[in-house]
This record gives sequence, C-alpha cells and structure tokens, in this order.
Amino acid sequence: MDPKENYGQVYIRVSEIEKEFEKAKTNRINYTPLDAKPWGQKEFSVLDPDNNLLTFGESA
Repeated sequence: MDPKENYGQVYIRVSEIEKEFEKAKTNRINYTPLDAKPWGQKEFSVLDPDNNLLTFGESA
C-alpha cells in the first residue's frame, strides 16, 4: 500500500495489536502484514472504504 496513492493517512496507537490485526483478517479488510519495525513499533495498515491509509501501531 503506497502512501502516495492514498487520500489521507492516520496513525492509531493501540494496545493488544495482535487482536486488532485478527479483526482486520477476519473482516477481510485490505491489510498489510503485522510487522516489527526497526523503530521499535509493531505495525500493520488497512485501507478504509474511502481509500485512506490507517496504520495501527504498538510499542514492541
């Protein structure tokens, strides 16, 4: 999911990110894999119906 191709972007800090990721998978939302980032966050992203990029993150 290329941020340059999306209308808007939001970063949402959550706890229990694995549960949020499972919700995205269960609801068949367009999502990226849950991944540990070099900057100390676990993150995944989804596209909402208006093509906004929503990135969910939690401290690793």
